[in-house]
Amino acid sequence: MTVVAAGSTAIAPDFVRALGVVVLAGLAAAAMVAPRTRVRAICVLAALVLTPLLLVMEIWRTPQLSFARDRPLVALGAGAVAALVVCVPLAVLFARRPWVLTLCAVAALPFRVPVEAGGETANLLVPLYLVIASGGLAWAVPRLRPDAPAPRAARLLEMLLAATIVLYAAQSAYSADLDKAIEQTVFFYVPFALLFVVMRDLNWSPRRLHAVVGVLVALALMFVAVGFWEYATRHLLLNPKVIASNQYEQYFRVNSLFFDPNIYGRFLAVVMLCLAGVLLWSRRPRLVALTVLGLAVLWGGLVLTLSQSSFAGLLCGLLLLGALRFSWRAVVPALAALAVAGLIVILVFPSVVRLDLGNTARLDDATSGRYALIHGGLELAKERPLLGWGAGSFAVEYDRHAKAGTPPVVSASHTIPVTVAAEQGIVGLLVYIALLVVALRQLLHGATGDPYRAVVAAAFVALVVHTWAYASFLEDPLTWALLAVGTALARPRRPDGTPIRRTSVPSRDARTRSPATPSASTGAR
Repeated sequence: MTVVAAGSTAIAPDFVRALGVVVLAGLAAAAMVAPRTRVRAICVLAALVLTPLLLVMEIWRTPQLSFARDRPLVALGAGAVAALVVCVPLAVLFARRPWVLTLCAVAALPFRVPVEAGGETANLLVPLYLVIASGGLAWAVPRLRPDAPAPRAARLLEMLLAATIVLYAAQSAYSADLDKAIEQTVFFYVPFALLFVVMRDLNWSPRRLHAVVGVLVALALMFVAVGFWEYATRHLLLNPKVIASNQYEQYFRVNSLFFDPNIYGRFLAVVMLCLAGVLLWSRRPRLVALTVLGLAVLWGGLVLTLSQSSFAGLLCGLLLLGALRFSWRAVVPALAALAVAGLIVILVFPSVVRLDLGNTARLDDATSGRYALIHGGLELAKERPLLGWGAGSFAVEYDRHAKAGTPPVVSASHTIPVTVAAEQGIVGLLVYIALLVVALRQLLHGATGDPYRAVVAAAFVALVVHTWAYASFLEDPLTWALLAVGTALARPRRPDGTPIRRTSVPSRDARTRSPATPSASTGAR
């Protein structure tokens, strides 16, 4: 997804823009791991202010901002009023009713709004950005008080998330596509890091988790209904590229209200894993019957996406759920049988899957162009193995190094490890691998006897597998939401289920106040 035309709309020199990205990433990282409550709160508020400023700098010369260029003071005042009218009331509501924040954040996760910028269309998570801004205010303002409680100690997962953001921002300094790096930072990494901060500190009780699953299922059923209508009428609502593809192919793919059929399929796979968790752990006949019906409807919606990566992610998530519910001994034979069957089909009946391992052209066609992208990405990684070509530079460098006649790449390799290796080198790849290992270890530890943690772990695994065959790992808010909920559920708990706080070193004000002084309400418990 491209937000602006490269190098045509920004008003600041490249070194200033790169510096702004690094500062913004540092604020988001400090909001996650700083040892003082007030420092975290200040970083959240500063990030909320700096993010739109950096965005405005990037798109200042676009036609959409012509009014702001002609009357900057009026535009600034209008923006401030709009922020007060929308974000402040929501922040007050979220501070008083944290469960509303939970439901609003989950409900806003899938919705993307087409926005014109720089002569191109960007599909932005505008509703989610409003929730994040309001939730950030509700989270940060109470923590500015001197008697605010010390924060929970940052775990290794949060440190690696912070390192990932900062490293990406630092590697934008030598990127051939600084616009792309800024886009990734402003629209994805920083807002979703703030979402992680807010959601991590909520008390995820079973009742709240049930409400979240209910919202997800309701959204999924609505999206599937739209997808069924698209398939019946052979008319897509969004994405001209998919519309054009459907006109020339024998099959018809639906994308519902999502811009991308694969992202739509990923969302359905995650919701289906939630329902599968209900099916595996519930003993209520009526609930089981409704769950089976819901799974059947969502499966029909998923089939119409023709998203192979979504099917693969769902399968891996289901296998993990089965292992956590029963045992690995019950799942390994099924996994081995699937692997053997797949190998037989590939080797004995390659025409069934249009796969010819000895013909690179047919192999590329069978993988929808991914073979050429992966091969080109690996070649880029070999040329600059240590630090890569810079954050966000895959498309530019791939086209620059491609042979004559090779179709231009859209954005990435559609295989996240390859994209990371090409853009960020061995350093970035090691951080990425460490992040996956630590995240899986945290999500899986103790998940065997906990259905909620098992579902979160299975959904995360499905998402990771999907990114290996498609794209959008930390660019997807689902990743951050799952990690936030998993982090919250991984806290030590008392017999009654309430979490036990593990705090960092108390702030100076917190250490000097009387032990009998009550702590300020944070509004996010």
